Amino acid sequence: MSAIDKIEKIYGKACTESNLVIANIPFPLVIAWDKTKTTRKIQCHKLVKNDIENIFKDILKEYGLPKIKELGIDIYGGCYNCRLMRGGTKQSMHAFGVAIDLDPERNQLKWGEDKAQFAKPEYKKMIDIFYKYGWESLGVEKNYDWMHMQKKV
Repeated sequence: MSAIDKIEKIYGKACTESNLVIANIPFPLVIAWDKTKTTRKIQCHKLVKNDIENIFKDILKEYGLPKIKELGIDIYGGCYNCRLMRGGTKQSMHAFGVAIDLDPERNQLKWGEDKAQFAKPEYKKMIDIFYKYGWESLGVEKNYDWMHMQKKV
């Protein structure tokens, strides 16, 4: 079974908006592409809603709001987005609503641990929280795209 078949077996077809719900976040997230705006809501797949809400509750508990803001953990780069992987032919995990990007400017796609903010030790607890709920960091797993956290399949 291919990876995409496995993903579809769990989450259904990509870009199926009837699978989407709103996760409520316990602190404001700054919209990366318009820093004058914030949100406390993330549109995601219904099967990961509880994970997302618990992840962000745990992040708030671990860091506190001032530290979250200082570290840029509150800069939201998106979750659901009906699109292919960048430079690829397969659906992105974002197209299923099971991936989140945070602080994209300081964790750019092709940056490795030598440049990405989330590779620094102060972010380890945040990344560990994602892993606690069955998510993974592409930065940790592949040393690129440190902004990207996705549900493990």
